[in-house]
Amino acid sequence: MSPDSKRLFNIIILGVSFMFIFTAFQTCGNIAQTVITNLNSTDFHGSGYTSMSIIYGVFSASNLISPSVVAIVGPQLSMFVSGIFYSLYIAVFIQPATWAFYTASVFIGIAAAVLWTAQGNCLTLNSDENTIGRNSGVFWALLQSSLFFGNLYIYFAWQGKTHISESDRRTVFIALTVISLVGTVLFFLIRKQEDTKAPGEEGSANEILEDSSSAQNKMARAVAAFKKSIKLSFTKEIMLLSVTTAYTGLELTFFSGVYGTCIGAVNRFGSDEKSLIGLSGIFIGVGEILGGGLFGLLSKNNRFGRNPVVMLGIVVHFIAFYLIFFNMPNNAPIAPMEGTDDVAYMIPSKEVAIFCSFLLGLGDSCFNTQLLSILGFLYSEDSAPAFAIFKFVQSICAAIAYFYSNYILLQWQLLIMVVVGFFGTITFFAVEWEAAAALAARSSDYSSI
Repeated sequence: MSPDSKRLFNIIILGVSFMFIFTAFQTCGNIAQTVITNLNSTDFHGSGYTSMSIIYGVFSASNLISPSVVAIVGPQLSMFVSGIFYSLYIAVFIQPATWAFYTASVFIGIAAAVLWTAQGNCLTLNSDENTIGRNSGVFWALLQSSLFFGNLYIYFAWQGKTHISESDRRTVFIALTVISLVGTVLFFLIRKQEDTKAPGEEGSANEILEDSSSAQNKMARAVAAFKKSIKLSFTKEIMLLSVTTAYTGLELTFFSGVYGTCIGAVNRFGSDEKSLIGLSGIFIGVGEILGGGLFGLLSKNNRFGRNPVVMLGIVVHFIAFYLIFFNMPNNAPIAPMEGTDDVAYMIPSKEVAIFCSFLLGLGDSCFNTQLLSILGFLYSEDSAPAFAIFKFVQSICAAIAYFYSNYILLQWQLLIMVVVGFFGTITFFAVEWEAAAALAARSSDYSSI
């Protein structure tokens, strides 16, 4: 197998592994609040929003140490152990207990930081400036296929149900736990890349994969990775991209947790309101897969860089927010177990709701594929620290969003995303223009990115 084929194989395995794990986790997140609402008449008194706020809060803090963890144990083992914790979190829903639910939320926050830092490192090690755009798109399309499969099951299994029984819950979460474990095991199929640097040439990406039995060397690499993360945090490019990343954290919270809850709370959708949560997740996944696949395939022929894709993303999201504002009642995110009979500016339409799900997924893929691409391009030698900072900012904003989702009305949540998204698009443009200028100065072909 040629080196390029080997790298592409690794990217596909990476994407498929994440697809299995996040088929389980994203489906879990999409239905968690609905399931918990049906549990709150029992001894269980947890909140899906609070759990997600804990996860992303711990996630953000753990990104400070995740490059050091990956430096010590390597990206492959880091992703495997993290996958185990994802599976344990999902398994908690089989027989829920409040203390176990919140404890698992803390541990999965730590695991998520390590998982995504290792993923960014693995993606960059298996890419170069000519393939980073393609590989980011391929990975993203495979990852977001997870939204399709799990939610397809939820749609058919919960069709016509207004109450989720204990048997329904256990069946779903046992299946999701097994699926997550399958994805975790697949990480062992990723083949280690050989060191391709010239003698004496340094790079943190290769340092992370360096084999060493010396504890002193491992600790030195861990400290170096931590210092590199702090240093990169204060560079102009990272600070500008942090605004864009902050927006992806806010809209991640909205489409992965809040919007599904809103749909499930609208009584005017009738007996389909619970199954519509699954259908919404399916169409979010369709948008993500379409965007990831399209931008991955077109990346080599894109003569205009990443900015047009990001512009498409923000326009698509603004259209979605506008339609959601008109279609969904303002109190839908915080409605009680009985749901809401309120009406916004139009009679709630299932078709509009599902169309908005597709737009949310498509817009999200625009932002994330281009952020993965530009980070891999700008920081090919410092991939682990760069991706750790990316996930730090994204996760802390997601944690904040999950927290305020417990309390504020839909219109204000949409307004926050509009404002942050507008400024995030501008700051991304600024970094991309500088990247284009730097590449032109190296007399490279920009259309190949």
